[in-house]
Amino acid sequence: MPKNKVAIVGAAETSEIGVVETMSQVQLHCNAALRAMNDAGLTAKDIDGIASAEEVPWTIAAALGITPTWVDGTDVGGCAYIHHLRHAVAAIEAGHAKTILITHGESGRSKIGTTGMDMKYTDNHRQFELPYGATMPPTMFTLPVRRYMYETGLTKEHLAWVHVRQREWAAKNPRAMLRDPVTIEDVLNSTMIADPITKLMCCLVTDAGGAIILTSAERAKDMPQKPVYFMGGGETALLNNVSQMPDFTFAEVFSVSSKKAFQEAGITLDDIDHLMIYDAFSHLPIYGLEALGFVGRGEAGDFIAEGNTAPGGRLPLNTNGGGLCYTHPGRYGMFILQECIRQLRGTAPAQVDNVEISVAQGVGGMFFAAATAVLTNVA
Repeated sequence: MPKNKVAIVGAAETSEIGVVETMSQVQLHCNAALRAMNDAGLTAKDIDGIASAEEVPWTIAAALGITPTWVDGTDVGGCAYIHHLRHAVAAIEAGHAKTILITHGESGRSKIGTTGMDMKYTDNHRQFELPYGATMPPTMFTLPVRRYMYETGLTKEHLAWVHVRQREWAAKNPRAMLRDPVTIEDVLNSTMIADPITKLMCCLVTDAGGAIILTSAERAKDMPQKPVYFMGGGETALLNNVSQMPDFTFAEVFSVSSKKAFQEAGITLDDIDHLMIYDAFSHLPIYGLEALGFVGRGEAGDFIAEGNTAPGGRLPLNTNGGGLCYTHPGRYGMFILQECIRQLRGTAPAQVDNVEISVAQGVGGMFFAAATAVLTNVA
């Protein structure tokens, strides 16, 4: 995969996030897309490639008046947009398109213009999980946590620290849904959802959307925004059901996609200035830090509690507040990318000093799939 040959030149989230009762799901896609075009100084006529999930690409293309010559409807859950990013880079390098738009939009809270959550239940899930009460993400995605706690000594307090640290970042972000300070006790005493996960260990449910635009690094020189270059990426899809994880205590999908991404980018962990890990629940950053290699087995809980990922820490993590505190309409991967881009542009509300390399780590389903992107502002 070519390195630093393709750049993100437009990026935007919807004008409103949180509770947006004035836009349908398709309108959220389009609102974000138009704002990203404005950010890049482009119009629909300049776009010749499109990718989307939740809504199929032809719906968004028709709504925006785009006639694409390259289309990607890959849908592997919340990390789909990071997959789209990697695919778009390859397409531009191959000459299949010059300017590609990737869109996201979900009316996850208001349910306007959507049929609601479609879990796409498989036969295995119907046979081996659904009869035992594993019906929705909180009762499915949290299944591995108990085993991890048993084997490593992770505590409920460690899980609570994830939210507390991300709330510290969210306090700096005016668009974050949850900004007021919280304590470990607040998190532990919030409503029990699926033991050991309490309400504040679960992601938000919001309405939101986002979009990014890519073109060649050469063309990016003439664009109004500071280019963000794609250094490398990785992707995988390994599982069909969470109960079939070979090891409940290790996110193999994170390991596979990140190793490939770091190899493509030619970087080591020491090169990373900023990190975003998909946090649908508070255990995901813990699994992510371990699977990506930042800590040893069972060390991630203490690493977060000690402040290493907090403002002023040595590994700034989920600096927008994450899915726990910023926004989470159902799929969160687009917002990981948006924050990486803001940090690399130097425009983030909670800006980290001297960020040159930022990593986005996404997940799809319940540890079913993953994608990693390594981005930089250095040509």
